[in-house]
Amino acid sequence: MGLGKRLTNNPLVQRTIGWVGGLYFFAVKHGIRWQIEIPQATQEILDRGGGYIGCFWHGRILLAPAAMERGRPLHMLISGHRDGLLVARGASFVGISTVAGSSRRGGAEAMRRIKRLLDGGQAVAITPDGPRGPRMRAKPGAIKIAQLSGAPLLPFSAAVTRRRLLGSWDRFCLAMPFCRGVVLVGEPIWVPTSLDEATAERLRLDLEQQLNGLTAEADRRCGQETVEPAPALDQLDHARA
Repeated sequence: MGLGKRLTNNPLVQRTIGWVGGLYFFAVKHGIRWQIEIPQATQEILDRGGGYIGCFWHGRILLAPAAMERGRPLHMLISGHRDGLLVARGASFVGISTVAGSSRRGGAEAMRRIKRLLDGGQAVAITPDGPRGPRMRAKPGAIKIAQLSGAPLLPFSAAVTRRRLLGSWDRFCLAMPFCRGVVLVGEPIWVPTSLDEATAERLRLDLEQQLNGLTAEADRRCGQETVEPAPALDQLDHARA
């Protein structure tokens, strides 16, 4: 095991990283002048106060607190990997509880917990391209959660006028506090409890296209060059053929 992994597995180091991450989440939520735009159909869902599934790209995960409704807890699905757990520690500082799991680890149990939260009228946030990508390409999991729960998918994205993009697979966005930011929310996507493969794919593409459109527009309004999606899986398969 390398030195970096040994350090991040140390409980004291984890608590320290969590504390620093919490301060960062707080600074992003309260230290940036946010403008939030929500379409009428989505606002009506929020006003009713029922369960919903907020969807945003993995690379914008640190901007998610900006979209939280005041006075309402948010539950975020994160990877059960060490990095995801460190994010969870920081998120707890701004009132975000987390559900650990992914398509590779603990997925079935995480799905059950999410369904219970949604059935109870809670708000859940997920990253359809996480935890490993491809970047800005929606996986079928979000559609499956919406199908099982009956809760709508609410896509959203955010951008800031001052940032640093990391060289990671998701082009992870680090916002600089004390700047200006934009949160754009899309139209709700309702998934029927019974659907065929073609309908599921159409809804998945709708989610992906809305998220990419919102991200590009938010970046444009903040004067930033937008992050481009990675090649879709079918494009990669074609390139390898």
